Amino acid sequence: MIHVIALPEFAKNLKRLSKKYVSLKQEFGQFLDLTESAGPQGVDLGNGLFKARIAVKSKGKGKSGGLRIISYHEIILAKQEDTVYLVAIYDKSELSTVEIKQMNTILKNNGL
Repeated sequence: MIHVIALPEFAKNLKRLSKKYVSLKQEFGQFLDLTESAGPQGVDLGNGLFKARIAVKSKGKGKSGGLRIISYHEIILAKQEDTVYLVAIYDKSELSTVEIKQMNTILKNNGL
């Protein structure tokens, strides 16, 4: 099994977006289940970062206009453990793209 840990910035934005989009809790739960069983989801951005797209029913825009989740995948070979850190979640309509530098800063500030 893969450990999934939400960073504080992620948790804060998830809470805000959950208030805005009622169905997000269910869709995020599905994303979380899939990540725990199969590993990081989405497109590999390099350096262990992945970007996944999530459709939100209550938003009604599909994946292309939905939410984005940036995650960081860390493998510790000595312990044979996989950990996926949830770094950022954002609404595509609020923020079109996210800078890799910004994600690396968040990781660094959280000791990763």
